[in-house]
Amino acid sequence: MSHASSQPLTLVAAGPLTGRVTVPGDKSISHRSLMLSALAVGESRVEGLLEGEDVLATAAAMRAMGADIARGEDGAWTIHGVGVGGLLQPANALDMGNSGTSTRLLMGLVASHPITATFVGDASLSKRPMGRVIEPLMSMGADVNASPGGRLPLMLRGLCPAVPITYTLPVASAQVKSAILLAGLNTPGITRVIEPIATRDHSERMLAGFGATLTVEPSPEGRVISLHGEAELRPQQIVVPGDPSSAAFWLVAASIVPGSDVTVENVGLNPTRTGLIAALRLMGADIEELDARTVGGEPVADLRVRHAPLSAIEVPPELAPSMIDEYPALFVAAAFAQGRTVARGAHELRVKESDRIAAMKAALEACGVVCEEYEDGLAVQGSGGEPIAGGATIETHLDHRIAMSMAVAGLHARKAVTIGDASPIATSYPGFVGVAISLGAEVVG
Repeated sequence: MSHASSQPLTLVAAGPLTGRVTVPGDKSISHRSLMLSALAVGESRVEGLLEGEDVLATAAAMRAMGADIARGEDGAWTIHGVGVGGLLQPANALDMGNSGTSTRLLMGLVASHPITATFVGDASLSKRPMGRVIEPLMSMGADVNASPGGRLPLMLRGLCPAVPITYTLPVASAQVKSAILLAGLNTPGITRVIEPIATRDHSERMLAGFGATLTVEPSPEGRVISLHGEAELRPQQIVVPGDPSSAAFWLVAASIVPGSDVTVENVGLNPTRTGLIAALRLMGADIEELDARTVGGEPVADLRVRHAPLSAIEVPPELAPSMIDEYPALFVAAAFAQGRTVARGAHELRVKESDRIAAMKAALEACGVVCEEYEDGLAVQGSGGEPIAGGATIETHLDHRIAMSMAVAGLHARKAVTIGDASPIATSYPGFVGVAISLGAEVVG
């Protein structure tokens, strides 16, 4: 799961980007479909699973704890689950690679099973704090022995039966919410999570779809999600929609490269994930939703995006939870807008695969873009649609979204932009370069 040798990448666009593309399956839904299928009794089938390294780390971990998971010749995955409470003691450490989602959610699963698991990851993941998940899971009875700073490697010993809790999220985090709910599956009684600020709701939708007894109710404190424990999950047929976080790169690319006209097919439009589309539209982007439909309980549409002049905005901070993974792409769009875009309210970017605020500031400045850094975001001075200077080699900090965002920035630059190490792209979007080429970009060097 580690990225042993760097893979430089230089993408350029000699003309408009045109065509129809699909994007990988939604990463959040892919992780959860494997985990919940592994806890159901019987065979589940998943179509459109994202086959990036992060999701494969989840699949490997669930196999290590007893599930039978296989990819068929038709590309669909079948999962024979062990049932809630049926997870087995893994023989070896669970290697999470670069996947924070896998780590935090699987910690939740293990926390209410009578097993002990050791979690390890690559250099980037090992720097990411796990304390926000450790705290509630320990209050449910799990015993956690983590590296200094609440980091990996860590060993988690589950408690069965665990103790149901009512937990108010101190920061907006779908991963923490999901970890607690997953721990609650095998915990007698009712486990409650209170969300002062709503985050992506894939866990709630999918838990209900698998047959868990779950309610979501408004309250003065926020959304109250209540899960009845010792659940029995039923196997499901799942179709994973296209990942809006992966679609983001093509929405921005077509918006900034003159003459472009790109349609991204089958994009998941869960309202807790569409912040970037809202922000780009506020900037003047031409994004049209075609053939809106529902797939697997999730809203989906094809998105047609045509080049349009972008204008700077103050990004509404309330959009942050619904676009937290898309800020690097937004900062690139801002670099080509008319005026100074200010995007704040995104403290979470400091503890992603990299410090995405600092990393994107350094990357954009290396390409001639003027930025101002805040604790919770960036201000970016745009070019008014003109090409940025470019000519830099970008440090990705083992972060797939930094790599892809800056590759997109290089599509409208006076001098080529080189991604110093593009290997992390494989964690979420193995086909990224091939799609760029299909739209008219070229790889040089």
